[in-house]
Amino acid sequence: MTALKKQEQEDREFLFTRDDFVRIKSLIYRHAGISLSDAKTDMVYSRIGRRLRALDMQSFKLYLDKLEQHQTSEEWQAFTNALTTNLTSFFREEHHFPILAEHLTRLASLHKHAKPIRIWCSAASTGEEPYSIAITACEAFNSLKPPVEIIATDIDTNVLATASAGVYPIDRIKKMDEPRLRKFFEKGTAKHDGLVRVKKAVRDLIHFHQLNLLDQQWPFREAYDVIFCRNVMIYFDKPTQSKIIEKFITLMNEDSLLLAGHSENFLYVSNQLQLLGKTVYKLKTNGAARSSLLMNRK
Repeated sequence: MTALKKQEQEDREFLFTRDDFVRIKSLIYRHAGISLSDAKTDMVYSRIGRRLRALDMQSFKLYLDKLEQHQTSEEWQAFTNALTTNLTSFFREEHHFPILAEHLTRLASLHKHAKPIRIWCSAASTGEEPYSIAITACEAFNSLKPPVEIIATDIDTNVLATASAGVYPIDRIKKMDEPRLRKFFEKGTAKHDGLVRVKKAVRDLIHFHQLNLLDQQWPFREAYDVIFCRNVMIYFDKPTQSKIIEKFITLMNEDSLLLAGHSENFLYVSNQLQLLGKTVYKLKTNGAARSSLLMNRK
């Protein structure tokens, strides 16, 4: 051990060995598909260290031993929540939202939807993305009751609780124009000063659920017209990316759109997608290949 690393260990509250880090990497990969690089060592120490303090445990080894002994315990969810990164904002990567609005109105004009247009936000985080989707739908149809059904999922139960409440510090919406703010948000007063809440009509458009994208079975059978999977795949290795994308494909129609993050390229993961524009994809399969995909949905 170098003098620097030895000093680092002495400065830490808990002993944190290379074996501890490798073990955590393996556990979070198997449980959630997240691939941690060595550059995340300090982040892992900090976040899992909070769990040790909360549980009054003295070492990472003891914590990890207990975690593995209780495969179905709530601590697995806390462990996953601790290692999940949730960087988001309203109308992040804003070029996608005019594309979404045009797509929704086009689908509605084709009279193909006796049922609502289905949208899935697969990494809801604290809710800014699904609410941006809902606001876009409201504006596209000039109605607080647009013909859409939005499902928003995330593996992290803590961020889903925040998302469901729809309450944010006012600085989160400071870049929005005033007419949009008045129409879709309520400003807090008194003890809630400095906060805003998404209006109930908008919150009611979204159904929030916990979902691990690595789950063997997803609780969906019908296809989605739009799937948002933005800035998620960067946390997975290529085999995991491929597995998830192939499952997305079984939930797409020939008109469906799949939207990725600005640094993600799904063409390297699947040969069944074609790029329509900046990180926007659709299926290129049809006919017999399409029938095969539909069979996989059952």
